[in-house]
Amino acid sequence: MDETKKPLRVPPQFGTYAEKHGIFDLYKRVIENIVIDKPEEPIQYIIDYLKRENDDDGTGQSPNKVASTRKARSPSWREVPQICILGPPAAGKRTISREVCKRLRVVHITPEALIGDDVNPVAKQARNFVKSGESIPVEVWVSLVKNRIKSHDCIKKGWLLEGFPQTRDQAQAIQAEGISPKHCVVLEAPDTVLIERVAGKRVDPQTGDVYHTTFDWPSNAEIESRLVVPEGITEESMVNSLVEYHRHTADVLRCFPKVTKNINADQPKADILALVLTFLNSTPRTAAPHTPRIVLLGPTGAGKSVQASLIANKYNIVNLSCGALIKEAIADETKIGEAIKPYVERGMMVPDNLVMKVLSDRLSRLDAVSRGWVMHGFPRTREQAESLKDANLDPNRVFFLDIPNDSVMERLVLRRTDPVTGERYHFLYNPPRTNEVKTRLHQHPKDEEEAVKKRLIEYHAYTEEIADFYETAMRINADQDPHTVFEFIESMIVNPLAKKHGED
Repeated sequence: MDETKKPLRVPPQFGTYAEKHGIFDLYKRVIENIVIDKPEEPIQYIIDYLKRENDDDGTGQSPNKVASTRKARSPSWREVPQICILGPPAAGKRTISREVCKRLRVVHITPEALIGDDVNPVAKQARNFVKSGESIPVEVWVSLVKNRIKSHDCIKKGWLLEGFPQTRDQAQAIQAEGISPKHCVVLEAPDTVLIERVAGKRVDPQTGDVYHTTFDWPSNAEIESRLVVPEGITEESMVNSLVEYHRHTADVLRCFPKVTKNINADQPKADILALVLTFLNSTPRTAAPHTPRIVLLGPTGAGKSVQASLIANKYNIVNLSCGALIKEAIADETKIGEAIKPYVERGMMVPDNLVMKVLSDRLSRLDAVSRGWVMHGFPRTREQAESLKDANLDPNRVFFLDIPNDSVMERLVLRRTDPVTGERYHFLYNPPRTNEVKTRLHQHPKDEEEAVKKRLIEYHAYTEEIADFYETAMRINADQDPHTVFEFIESMIVNPLAKKHGED
């Protein structure tokens, strides 16, 4: 049986639904927690876990009110940031961590705060180790971190762990407890720069904010008057701290190989923060199945069909041209085709409901559902885009191929076809080699200047409203080599879309 005609047992909309609501990632989180916590009653544990996922999102709203807004939210609303910011002394961990917490509205956790907790008896035990000059045991650190991260505010808002773990044993111990960052930022700078920074370091004892005599001096005279030199910081102690850091850092980072990003900390604070936030907004790849559903938008002559062919050939997905599907329906003399035929013969626009019936039928077939698809030529208006969404056939990647009108005219108006051989020519890029061929070349009516201008006007009349509908659409400069354009598209297909933490 033809692959496109096989009966489809799973509804074609399920893949879209599962991706939209993060079903596969939810399965993964549930299994992970069961393996880590090893509950005596797994079924009840799963029920409680799902209730917790279904609880309010930390905004103070009731579960019913939150549920009423869920349909408009992506699955990432349940996911919270889990971040580690590591680096040598004086790399700027505290400054960057505070800025990140302010932007993302996550809980800031530091080793000093964990030890200074007056309520937790384990923190008192840790302080006793410090007073006696002993190192705090790994199991004590793990207990402190676990207790803090399992608290309500960290579960709902997410957390940022600054300057921890410091050794491989600590990293492996928190991983064994199911604590693992989704993003690990490592601030790097030459040792000479760090030693110079320490010499000018000043601290506000009232707020704990860190300043520097050269790089970050406060403009407020009152704050300036409060600044003090941190205790116990000398060049010798700094060198010893750097040696200790370098001894352990490589082993620590081996515990987080797929979520780590090294960032140069020897640059302005604003640049460091921008790099850190860009990384934190990136989405790590998951084991969830991903079926590409791609829409290519752009004016006539932007190269949509070329890019669709390149994508389909490389990734074995279905290449769909709306115009070709309509012609196929007419040629097959189907009921829908017979209804469409009069509009095509008179050169009129085919009604959206008929076009959607053709598309729904094709996109619901087994090959399109299982392998994915790339479509061009539709949608052309916001109403058509809404129709796709209403049919649960909305794409998960949308690309606008942008190209100036002058380049479109150059590409299309100068195209010609040899009626004898069928070979295509272009007076600039692929001119005919003989006068004989040149004299018999034929221009397709669609490539005439007035026809091209008309199609450009029609495209630009609706492009703004489609762009407003597809807010996450990516724009690509299509006025360049087709393979260069393909590389840009490919990089955005294979990588997860970035998400904005801290936004509703």
